[in-house]
Amino acid sequence: MSAPLDIGGPAAPPRSNGELVFAEPWESRAFGMAVTLYEAGVFTWPEFQSALIARITAWTASREHGELYPYYRLWLGALEDVLAGLCAVSRDEVITRAQALARRSPGHDHRDHAR
Repeated sequence: MSAPLDIGGPAAPPRSNGELVFAEPWESRAFGMAVTLYEAGVFTWPEFQSALIARITAWTASREHGELYPYYRLWLGALEDVLAGLCAVSRDEVITRAQALARRSPGHDHRDHAR
């Protein structure tokens, strides 16, 4: 089973010549996490798509003039919303892990197994 990504409109992933486009490595990882969890049956695609549309709608309503469209930040937020809604992970766990990752020096995409 693979995620139905042939969607249009603001919920559609950025593409160039039909190929998905990721500006930074974390974006492809966020994308992969959502698709992998969907394929594992953790949530349905309509659940994720609804969460993504809600994030996009909220961003559109509150954005400042000229702000770039943060598609994958919204994608990641939607994934967090779905997982928190399923009680698969708490919002506190997401915040704690995000803060820990943000403190890491640039270039460290792998987990430090020495801890």
